[in-house]
Amino acid sequence: MIFTWTPHRFSGGSLALDVANSVILHSGLARRTDRFEVAEQMDAFSKAATQFSAERSLFGEIKPVAEPNRKDFLALREAIDAYFRRRVGGHDDRVLLADLLQACARMLKQSASEATLEAATARSALRLLAETERLKICGNCGWLFLDRSRNRSRTWCDMAVCGNRVKASRHYRRKKEAMP
Repeated sequence: MIFTWTPHRFSGGSLALDVANSVILHSGLARRTDRFEVAEQMDAFSKAATQFSAERSLFGEIKPVAEPNRKDFLALREAIDAYFRRRVGGHDDRVLLADLLQACARMLKQSASEATLEAATARSALRLLAETERLKICGNCGWLFLDRSRNRSRTWCDMAVCGNRVKASRHYRRKKEAMP
């Protein structure tokens, strides 16, 4: 399946979270969709990340994942998702943290001097470890995101899509309840 990498797809606030969010319905195996299943999609992601990622100024132009590194890159994505989802729940899982650090080290060892998606993602994940108190999961789509609002009250990843859906649903329920 071909996807278009729009700015909404980069609403995680961190390249590492945007990579983790490349799997739709991560926990629902029956409806799970991996946007990196097709190699061209993964390659297109790096170009879009250069344009839309919140950390684009840190990484500049990002080259696609090198063919020999794809399997390890997907393992890094899974480690990012597993650790930070658990962290949002208030759990500091040292085994998952060790897995994440090991996956980051493997990626940086393979392509540390290159401006590739795998190296940038590993660096982003390491930076993200310092911001876990702002980490949340969208109540609508389940994506991971950084809440950069002043009072940390954001409950959705992107106002234009998920926020709008939540507000419209709430309005519909209120209106329906008010009807005789």
